[in-house]
Amino acid sequence: WQCTAAQIPRRSGGDKLDWNDLHLRERLKEKDLKEYLYHGALLIAQSPMEKALLIYNHTGRTEFDLDHGNRLYWFKLDLSAFSKAKDELERGQESGDKYLSEHQLKEKAIEQSAVLQPVANCLPRALYYQRNEVTQEAWYYFIVKSPHDSPPVKGTFTAGQLTTASEFKKQLLHMVPGAIYSGSSAQLERMLQQQLEKIKEVETVDFVGYSAKHKTYLLEKVAIHEGVVVEANEEDYFQVGRFNVKSLQRSIHMQINKNTAEIDKSWPGHIWAAFGAPGYVALAYWVASLFAGQIREAQSSFPFLEIVGEPGSGKTTLIQFLWKLFGRDYEGFDPSKSTAAGRMRTFTQVSNFPIVLIESDRETKTGSNAHVKSFDWDELKDAYNGRSVRTTGVRTSGNETYDPPFRASIVISQNNQVQASQAIMERICHMTFTTRGHTPESFKSAKALETYEIEKVSGFILECLRREGQILATFEAETEKETNWLLSQEGIHKPRIAKNHAQLLVAFIAMGRVIRMTEEQTAMVRAQIVAMAQERQRAITADHPLVQEFWEAFDYLDSIPRPTASGPINAPRLNHSRDKNLIAVNLNEFIEMASEHRQQVPPLVELKKVLRTSKTRRFIDAAKTVNSAIKITTNASSGADVGRAVRCWIVETSQ
Repeated sequence: WQCTAAQIPRRSGGDKLDWNDLHLRERLKEKDLKEYLYHGALLIAQSPMEKALLIYNHTGRTEFDLDHGNRLYWFKLDLSAFSKAKDELERGQESGDKYLSEHQLKEKAIEQSAVLQPVANCLPRALYYQRNEVTQEAWYYFIVKSPHDSPPVKGTFTAGQLTTASEFKKQLLHMVPGAIYSGSSAQLERMLQQQLEKIKEVETVDFVGYSAKHKTYLLEKVAIHEGVVVEANEEDYFQVGRFNVKSLQRSIHMQINKNTAEIDKSWPGHIWAAFGAPGYVALAYWVASLFAGQIREAQSSFPFLEIVGEPGSGKTTLIQFLWKLFGRDYEGFDPSKSTAAGRMRTFTQVSNFPIVLIESDRETKTGSNAHVKSFDWDELKDAYNGRSVRTTGVRTSGNETYDPPFRASIVISQNNQVQASQAIMERICHMTFTTRGHTPESFKSAKALETYEIEKVSGFILECLRREGQILATFEAETEKETNWLLSQEGIHKPRIAKNHAQLLVAFIAMGRVIRMTEEQTAMVRAQIVAMAQERQRAITADHPLVQEFWEAFDYLDSIPRPTASGPINAPRLNHSRDKNLIAVNLNEFIEMASEHRQQVPPLVELKKVLRTSKTRRFIDAAKTVNSAIKITTNASSGADVGRAVRCWIVETSQ
């Protein structure tokens, strides 16, 4: 039997077809079969020269590239040498050599006159074109196969690296160990003309998580589109609906188990046993974070969560386990150790995931034992509404800027409570963890949470995302009702505080679609969230701790008896105001007198920032010149007492 092969040729940028597809498209006619048999012959060619001759006889081209055994070659036929070789072969036949047919004469002449040059000891092939629309950067995604047993390597080439042989050679050797391209730039251009013609395009995002444009969650090797799990294809992108899409983010790694049979569902009991209602509140926030972008779009905002507690209270154990539910071995990052540019990159790496700020309450002492914060919480103000936290320039010839929206959520985990402006404080849902109430049973459950493997619990994120429609419907139906309910509770007056905690409460209600909860647990969590809202209401009506320290020191210093020639008298020492309803204080005098009397006060720079937020004594003006009531000189001509002009900070006296 004479055996051969038939193969369907791969079309650049087109869909992959099988024989049934060709049959349905009526592409199995005689002329089509000849094409498939030709490609089958190329597949089983025994040598590079045999394959080159097949291509030459089929196409008539005298110069082309070809691959064989995952190596790249260049075939070139010298026509003058071919004619000369053929003439010599024909003369040899006339002198009595073995008779050759015209076809055999041609093939033998080609073998003698053709040059088969190795140009690469590997096989690079362009898969698709990908582009970042924001930065205008673009890449061609290649797969490089090796003739050895090593697996294929995939990577990108820029346009500049594909235009010259030297740059292509460098990038190829950088991408694949030992891969060498030895061809010319002209040969490279000829090869790429065929590969890049009608090459397919893949859209990209520069983060991991939810892409609003594609309505898809991109989680490294898994995507979820409208509740359906989609796996990345062999070319490392996702086909969802009419989109081809992939994430360019490679610094975040996730281990998500798609096999529901392997998921351990015993962990909710351990969270409750170890942390009680606060543990379930944190879990609910993690679940809601998966839909933060959609919630902001519908309700204009999404709150921050603050988890504060003394060392050993279990904050780290809880947060690390919650990350395991999302397939990450992670806790968070310290913003005080990063630059503004570094923080921006961290804030834009993920979408619909929590960004955990840890140990950001770290303080350093300067001057006279004063405390200086190294991170300004006001940087987060715009993140509450999903606006950009920082704008940077784009490296182009124009004036384009890059100000990506904030797509994530914020979790703050530290030992001390955040002290910031009222605008920031109102955006935070605060929880305090303590060691009170810890028992041997709770300690055992906390240890159990530490021992869970990511693969055993990471399916939880898929369970949540499969219910995207149901969870968002719960937020739409319940948020306003729960906001009004919280406003009806004693001690809760601010609509923003009520809305933030209502979203947290609705997140807990929606979480009931994924895990089971008892009526007792539900009642305890509701009570916990009400207490959190009441505490936040009290926090925003109190002065900043530095302001409290300032007024305590001011009252003490201002009441110290003034020394006079006739003895000390009780008169103001620092208050220059002649109006009994106002206090006028020169901060430099205050610092000088505090130093004399060994009072520890905040540094002047920090004091000026927070004194404007004073509530018990309402701030009025920062630099007003007043006629001093305590610095008085006698006019030489009239003998009248005249107050000196002093620049002071003006506040109202306590009500």
